[in-house]
Amino acid sequence: MKMFENVSFSKPPLVLAAWPGMGNVGLITIDYLRRKMEGRPFADIDMRPFFFPDSIMVKDGIAQFPDLPTSRFFYTNEPDCIIFESDAQVGGRDGLVIIKMFFDIIARFEVERIFTFAAFAQPMSYRNPSQVLATCNGESLLALIKDQGLLPMPDGFIAGLNGLLLGEASSRNIEAGCLLCTIPSYAMNFAYPKASLELIRTISRLNAFTVDTAEIEESVDEMDQQLAMIEERIREFFPSVNKEGDEVISTIEEEKVPHYVMEKIEKLFLDARRDRNRAPELKKELDRWNLFELYEDRFLDLFEDDKRDRKK
Repeated sequence: MKMFENVSFSKPPLVLAAWPGMGNVGLITIDYLRRKMEGRPFADIDMRPFFFPDSIMVKDGIAQFPDLPTSRFFYTNEPDCIIFESDAQVGGRDGLVIIKMFFDIIARFEVERIFTFAAFAQPMSYRNPSQVLATCNGESLLALIKDQGLLPMPDGFIAGLNGLLLGEASSRNIEAGCLLCTIPSYAMNFAYPKASLELIRTISRLNAFTVDTAEIEESVDEMDQQLAMIEERIREFFPSVNKEGDEVISTIEEEKVPHYVMEKIEKLFLDARRDRNRAPELKKELDRWNLFELYEDRFLDLFEDDKRDRKK
């Protein structure tokens, strides 16, 4: 751990935290809050013990280790708040070590309440509104959540550091809750700002502060256009899907095909980035699902480094 600024609060600060996950919902939420609330960094968790590179990055002929993930604490006053943003999920014993380090930092400030953010995949269309669900580590916070009109998360589990945090907070007598927002099951590998927008509105309402949402609303509009194209492709290949779109979902969820397709395409992009000889296989898969137009810019970016090399 490394603290590089002494900070103080007029009262116990609210803590907001997020790690990577489905639809990148948690990170989009926390990054937006941090920027709009003008959070200032004051501490880091050293991630070097938890990551061991098994390859190097090569750019313009120069080899170097990839950048390490970051896990950083920010603070704001008015409202008094600690914002924790990490771009790495760590599992097993190392995950528990990181959570304990997280609490070692915030324990200095007599924290009473923590919220984390995540996605909740559902058989739904992007046209459907995203709904915020909640799970808490105590009855009193859950009662407050319900009073605000939020629904408890259905029985299940929360994987990763969001779940570990709630458990560790309970052992330290700190109220903690995870706010989850619904996203389409087929969109788990896409950024889904619509869910993040709802989480931002919800956390602002729960804690009586205001955040300008104009920027993320623009992102929602842009992403909706891409998702409309994806759902249209799905209807073309699965005629049984309701043309109106609202039931796109139930059929997709039953067949499990779109999620598999999206996962396979993401893997092929990674493979092609490492080995350009895999690009034809990726192109074939995109053509098969009539998705090349949607991914064209990203596909062509694979060859930008080659173009630069040829110009030298």
